[in-house]
Amino acid sequence: MRIDGSTKVYGIIGNPVSHSKSPVMHNSGFVALGENRVYIPLPVSDVEAGLTGMRGLGLWGASVTIPHKEAVISLLDKVDPVALRIGAVNTINVIETSEGRKLHGSNTDWLGSNRALAEKTDLAAKKVVVLGAGGSARAIGFGLLEAGAEVVLCSRTEQRGRALAADLGCIWYSLDHVDNLSGDILVNATSVGMQPHVDKTLITKNSLACYTVVMDIVYAPLATRLLQEAAAMGCITVNGLEMLLYQGVAQFELWTGKEAPVDVMRRALLEATGNL
Repeated sequence: MRIDGSTKVYGIIGNPVSHSKSPVMHNSGFVALGENRVYIPLPVSDVEAGLTGMRGLGLWGASVTIPHKEAVISLLDKVDPVALRIGAVNTINVIETSEGRKLHGSNTDWLGSNRALAEKTDLAAKKVVVLGAGGSARAIGFGLLEAGAEVVLCSRTEQRGRALAADLGCIWYSLDHVDNLSGDILVNATSVGMQPHVDKTLITKNSLACYTVVMDIVYAPLATRLLQEAAAMGCITVNGLEMLLYQGVAQFELWTGKEAPVDVMRRALLEATGNL
């Protein structure tokens, strides 16, 4: 990788960002294609000041992560309609216009989850039970609806769960009923099972027999207890690294206008997480 006066700089805006695997993923892709671009972590506590700095320093794009995905919307020059429906932006692309450099926001989280699942199964007309009611569940839920799936939401917090279900136009159930539900696909859109709490899961092993495909957005560890038990019950499994990869692939292609080197980026993520 070369860095000179022509290097286009990208980054990830959030707080914290030191743990992010996005830099290694994107930089591996830039190197593979010979792109004079670099991607760096950008810890930002004041998102408005952060975007002012992004404009002033001449950055070309950014990923947006917790806790700024909602707050950035009002600070951008343009926001993609799907991102507005989701209510969150995870990608900023800088466009040069006759009126100056404009910040355009979009959401690739839903593209990442859809593509990860679509590698294992068709989504149209499938019944998908989504566990959680946070930002990830929102993006995944909207993405599934875009693909023609039926979504059932199941979460611990009733007020937040019912609010998201109303936005999605789907049914909500308390997490207490999760073992009584069934469908074609199950998606854990919560952090349950993440290190160091690797023994945690939201659904009993026997209940997983009701699903054909099980996806967990957690990628540390890569094989969560949920995915291990799902595999034992004969389910097709999708790990969280695939969603991270494909949302990043969509970002990469938006920024560069080129087809992303998916295998290179996947290998970089596997190496960075100690899974290769």
